Amino acid sequence: MARELAINIYLVCFKILFSIFKLFPLRDKTTFVTSFGDNCQHIAEEMDEQDLAIQKIFLIKSSSHIQVKDDGKTIVLPFETKHIIAMIRSIYHLATSKWIIMDNYFGFLSAVTFKKPVICVQVWHAAGAVKKFGAKDPSVQARSTRARKRFLNVYQQFDYVTTGSEKMAEIYQESFQLPDSRILRTGIPRTDFFFNEEAKQDARQALLTKYPELKNKKIILYAPTFRNADLNSGNIALDLALLFKELQSEDYAILLKLHPAVKTEHDLEHKFPGFVYPVTGDFHVNELLISTDLLITDYSSIPFEFSILQKPMIFFAYDLQEYEEERGFWEDYPSSMPGPIATTTEELLEKIRAADYQLEKVDLFNQKWNQYSDGDSSKKLVEFLFPQK
Repeated sequence: MARELAINIYLVCFKILFSIFKLFPLRDKTTFVTSFGDNCQHIAEEMDEQDLAIQKIFLIKSSSHIQVKDDGKTIVLPFETKHIIAMIRSIYHLATSKWIIMDNYFGFLSAVTFKKPVICVQVWHAAGAVKKFGAKDPSVQARSTRARKRFLNVYQQFDYVTTGSEKMAEIYQESFQLPDSRILRTGIPRTDFFFNEEAKQDARQALLTKYPELKNKKIILYAPTFRNADLNSGNIALDLALLFKELQSEDYAILLKLHPAVKTEHDLEHKFPGFVYPVTGDFHVNELLISTDLLITDYSSIPFEFSILQKPMIFFAYDLQEYEEERGFWEDYPSSMPGPIATTTEELLEKIRAADYQLEKVDLFNQKWNQYSDGDSSKKLVEFLFPQK
């Protein structure tokens, strides 16, 4: 009840300010609203590459890892924080920009109506979907009628949603309750990275500069899905001690990519020397994937992009039944994942030893989810949005 009241007060204030600023004329501005960053980063860089005469505004959540500078021409503001002046400025730019690009769900959309020429584009932060989200998220049913209506109002503000595949286009139509005409089949902007040989070499070199001893090692990336229960417990389901005992003598190394909010032991790198490397805040996950020989994950969206590289994966789904009941899956999990599934560390170790990674499934998975992501996704989107600029 208190949560709903706080949300409603915030939205009322937002709506009032937006309505005032909406009286101002629209400008040749693109406002990016980002809580992840990578898709927006690639779009902005493509805009620079094409030398478009359009001002860029970045409204950045604290979780975003986008790298942009406020140089006067480009404006960077913290978004949805306690910085009142920054919020007022943010609302002004949202009300006076001709283009709005965002990479996540933002509740303020339920309280505003853009002028007709304005184009609002959702560049969702995942290239594919394992678990259900949006209108199909099982947890939504437990929310109030007002909350569910608010969610739908947000989705209706999306003039377009970018997709990398027909499968994801279908999911967006269900999740956001949108017609097919609002789906842009341009591909996922951040996947352009995987087709850029220079960028990939730079990413590889950056990792080796920090950890030169990894040059001749077989690198395993463990990147589990964020779980609320792990936030303060620091729990890592993978038995690192067992893997250290069995694999460290065979030139394996594990890069540990956890959610930044998850608190873990600070001495893992010293506890398992030359074997475990916590890399949570050091590198973007796509940069790590370039050097990864084997990905271990569970229900995250990382496999969708990793499949472009045609490398092996193992799915460590130790809480499969519980997670499926809580979140719901789009497809049958065991049969749709592009690799073997393990539920214990012992079983995972057996899969690594057997090295039967079912790479033919990786290729089919890539074709299914990345059919429009061909290395020119950012260019295609920018040319669609700014055809005469």
